[in-house]
Amino acid sequence: MEHALSPATLAELRRPRPYPAVSVLTPTHRREPENGQDPVRLRNVVTEARRRLEADPSVTRERRNEVVAQLDRALAEVDLAHAEDGLVIFAAPGEHQVWSLARAVPERVVLSDTFLTRNLVAAQAAERPFWVLSVSADRVTLWSGGEERVVQVRSGGFPLERRQVNFDPERQMRTGGLPSTFSDEGTRQFLREADTAMSTVLREQPRPLYVVGDQAALSLLDEVGSVAKAAVHVPRGGLGHAGPEAVWQALRPVLAEESRKDTTAVVGELTSARGHRTYAAGLDELWQSAREGRVRLLAVEENFRATVRDLGEHLVPAEPGDLDARDDIVDEIVEQCLETGAEVRFVPDGSLGDAAGIAGVLRY
Repeated sequence: MEHALSPATLAELRRPRPYPAVSVLTPTHRREPENGQDPVRLRNVVTEARRRLEADPSVTRERRNEVVAQLDRALAEVDLAHAEDGLVIFAAPGEHQVWSLARAVPERVVLSDTFLTRNLVAAQAAERPFWVLSVSADRVTLWSGGEERVVQVRSGGFPLERRQVNFDPERQMRTGGLPSTFSDEGTRQFLREADTAMSTVLREQPRPLYVVGDQAALSLLDEVGSVAKAAVHVPRGGLGHAGPEAVWQALRPVLAEESRKDTTAVVGELTSARGHRTYAAGLDELWQSAREGRVRLLAVEENFRATVRDLGEHLVPAEPGDLDARDDIVDEIVEQCLETGAEVRFVPDGSLGDAAGIAGVLRY
């Protein structure tokens, strides 16, 4: 199952496809007893997708069979034992993908000539993905971080390993003993290579970067390259060969403090915007402002959801399953704001006070 949504992947998902491109969405659960319902709901929503394909007169038998086969292959790849909060399946002639999301999605089936990506975009914004570079003298590992987890990256040259560490014996004689590992020229060159590889990753997928290692490693990486200068340093040695849980535990207090500072800064900007009359709050006002491209900063409480009907000039509350109801209007607003260059921040529930779950700073 896919987790990381890069700009290149999103562009590929959004390109037009031969009709029908099928998007299947269903909420999932991480823990018992709620996750007991997930297999049944998944089978039901995929069955609904098959029924919709059967009932569509514009879909030929050959194409229908091809898309159904892709749905079956996608279904076989689903791993509900490691489910998060939402599952998205894409299927079209000749292709399929399965996405696990750390954000709830509405249960729905969409047949179109493009895949439905707004829930992926909103989940990515909510998760606020980051990179972790774990640095030691003989091994540098890269981790992709997100909601309550880090996953090791095995691409882009990572992990980098220095097979053999040899010191210059003549240098040892001149200096009167063993040189420091991090003053050795071989180590400097090794960390230069790591810096170059990480620079390439950041160009392709810009994210906040955390660099973990003992202080000597962090100082040398900062000295020989550029990526560490803009990164958050986490002085914690012994993680060069560590697993994901150890790396995550080293990051947790740092991430919690960063989140606290970020929420304080966002609330401060919203307060300032009230005084400058560039403040907006509530679904109705922000939906309109987002479509006009007026939102500079959007703040959303983490678990805020709403189902509405769009009456043209206003959004009105609706119940899930109502005719023309839009179950994921918050995700639509998030995606629209990101499309127009706005900054989107998710904050803990209750942080926005009387703003009813969503607020923003307008450009004008």
